[in-house]
Amino acid sequence: MSGVRQARGAASRLSGRRAEVLAACWLLAKGYRILGFRLRTPQAEIDLLALRGKVLAVVEVKRRTSLEVALETVSFDQRERLRRAGAAIVAGRPRLAGVSIRLDLMALAPGRLPRHIPDAWKGS
Repeated sequence: MSGVRQARGAASRLSGRRAEVLAACWLLAKGYRILGFRLRTPQAEIDLLALRGKVLAVVEVKRRTSLEVALETVSFDQRERLRRAGAAIVAGRPRLAGVSIRLDLMALAPGRLPRHIPDAWKGS
């Protein structure tokens, strides 16, 4: 792998981590409790797992040029894997019994405030 390609990959990973931290801070300010960062499950990797009241948000964080691009970036198959991953986490944690699981998007674009979209893919 070329040095340029390695540097680009490292910069991309760092940008993604920064986006996740910023998204977590934004959710904390909105009253969510962050239960996990980059949770690896057999079904999928969850960027953020956040709880507010009886709603468990499985949050996908995307840093893109626009909200529309961020929404389109998450495929139907990925959304299904994230839903299954959220259900598996709830099944394995008795303290989460009774919560409803929701798939949210945190979209970040250069020069703009983060945008939290609860239930971003409702009905799909």
